[in-house]
Amino acid sequence: MIRPWQKLDSTILHDYRIFRARQDRSRSPRTGKDHTFYVLEAADWVNVIPLTPEGKVVMVHQYRHGTETVTLEVPGGIVDEEDGDPGVSAARELREETGYEAAAVISIGRVAPNPAFLNNTCHSYLALDARRVTTPAFDGAEDIAVEEVALADIPGLIQDGVITHALTIAAFYHLERYQEARAAAGEPAGSS
Repeated sequence: MIRPWQKLDSTILHDYRIFRARQDRSRSPRTGKDHTFYVLEAADWVNVIPLTPEGKVVMVHQYRHGTETVTLEVPGGIVDEEDGDPGVSAARELREETGYEAAAVISIGRVAPNPAFLNNTCHSYLALDARRVTTPAFDGAEDIAVEEVALADIPGLIQDGVITHALTIAAFYHLERYQEARAAAGEPAGSS
């Protein structure tokens, strides 16, 4: 049976605004030996699958510096402390990045983005009856193009490598499970 390791020491190495680098010294419960680990402390994240009344997904194209590519993904971002709830952050990110608002924002799942070295959670939401109500309000470091994509096209876009963002793919997995649960309960998949 795997047991938790004993943390002996923890030091913040640097604060980079969107995450902090931390060094931990921990003891193996199996060997009794001490090891050093590095952790990125980050606020939780949200991503949101906005569905229009016509059944299209509101998606965004944006340049990602980690891969130096333009990606196709769902809107998302950081859970701000002042939001108080990831669902509030999901609605805010949807409006900021796309100019859309939804009649309902429903939690459909969450994942640990990479528990090997990240300490946060990504919360996935479904936004129903999403409609454009305003112009997007990008921050100074965002260049985003909005596109509506047929929900039926999403599996092919993932299969073909057009959608590669792991957290977007995880959100669509959660959506599929949500829709299956609704169908099994005899409820419309797009209802709250």
